[in-house]
Amino acid sequence: MGELMRRYWIPIRPMSQVREEDVLAVRVLGESLVLFRTLADELGLIGERCPHRMTQLKYGFPDDAGLRCCYHGWMFGPSGQCLDMPLESSHSTLKDHIGITAYPVKEMGGLVWAYLGPEPAPLLPPWDLFVVPNCVRQIGVMELPCNWLQAQENAGDPTHSAILHGHYFRYILNKKNKPKELAEGQTEEALKARTELGIGLERLWAKATPYGMTKGIVYSQALGAPRDYVSEHSTVIFPFYTQTGRPNQVRQEIQIRVPIDDTHMYHISYSCFLGLNGVQAPKQDCIPWFKVPLYDDEGQPVLNNILSQDAHAWMAQGPIADRTTENLGRTDVPVSFLRKQLEEQLQIVESGGDPMNVFRDPDRMPTVLHGGQWEVSASTASTSSPGATGAYDRGYNLYEDANRFGPALPQIIEMIRKINDSQTPLS
Repeated sequence: MGELMRRYWIPIRPMSQVREEDVLAVRVLGESLVLFRTLADELGLIGERCPHRMTQLKYGFPDDAGLRCCYHGWMFGPSGQCLDMPLESSHSTLKDHIGITAYPVKEMGGLVWAYLGPEPAPLLPPWDLFVVPNCVRQIGVMELPCNWLQAQENAGDPTHSAILHGHYFRYILNKKNKPKELAEGQTEEALKARTELGIGLERLWAKATPYGMTKGIVYSQALGAPRDYVSEHSTVIFPFYTQTGRPNQVRQEIQIRVPIDDTHMYHISYSCFLGLNGVQAPKQDCIPWFKVPLYDDEGQPVLNNILSQDAHAWMAQGPIADRTTENLGRTDVPVSFLRKQLEEQLQIVESGGDPMNVFRDPDRMPTVLHGGQWEVSASTASTSSPGATGAYDRGYNLYEDANRFGPALPQIIEMIRKINDSQTPLS
């Protein structure tokens, strides 16, 4: 699976964090590396230790052309080549023979992307939410002590919302964690809608898409649903994305499950709020980032938002879930489909081919690549239903969303207020 993952550009840190810190220790796909920004604003991703006396380069400091070791000042450029040994003789050619591991990095959508695989590197695909104009973005991150697949399998599990984000959420809010500013009626209305997702469930379905898979639930009136209908859940974009949101909805999100190593993962919640109805989104010089809280100041689990609930459920499966002891049921049809798709793509790599979503032809790459339901750009979206905004400006739905912890929240609320004010009142 590591060989499969090395065929993709992988987001490793928010660019705003790199601008704040300049030098960051990064572990991804089992490798410990150092991400840095030179004084000339060039990004580099190199091995973790200086080959002089093996000092960790996370303690290094940036120069115009590279990163210098804090111990003796050896400098390495983004290519991994040693560029300077300030304490060696000016006539020495030693630096010309010294280099360390280096990987290409690029910025897109406020994230730093790295490619750790065989050359030539594929194209960095412009998935829609990373490149769409006229929106407010923010990036929530978590580092979790569990395998990445436990989080990704959550994308193939639409029914857990009824229990984890419905009945369990109600229990948590009633017990101790309900935010004081929320109106009781609004909170209960949202929880009621979630718990009802489990009523009238006949079966689950899953099918392949050009870029991954989609799935949903078939509901039956005979089993208690208000009518016979088919729901569609979030879209899975291979290998580690899941995307929510539809055309003409303000709130859109991609969640990215980045493998750190076998028992740790880096989770990115990439939220995008579209300026609809002619409303211009406020300009962001840099997309802000924040840590999604997992524990409070007393060390107790934070369970009063959906993303943190998911994270604790994934961690509760252990560092690597033992799937040989599972007992799968009808709600696990999409999970089995997701696993099968992973196996199929892994076999393609073993045979020497390119797996799904590895793109190499620039002439066939669109400027915006739609991986799921989201088939229009913000510039063409002209209407939004009252429910599509999430009503953040009135606090509604805010209680359940980790975005409330992010620094862009005031801008998001103000933009949604303008969108709601621009809508034609219903007759």
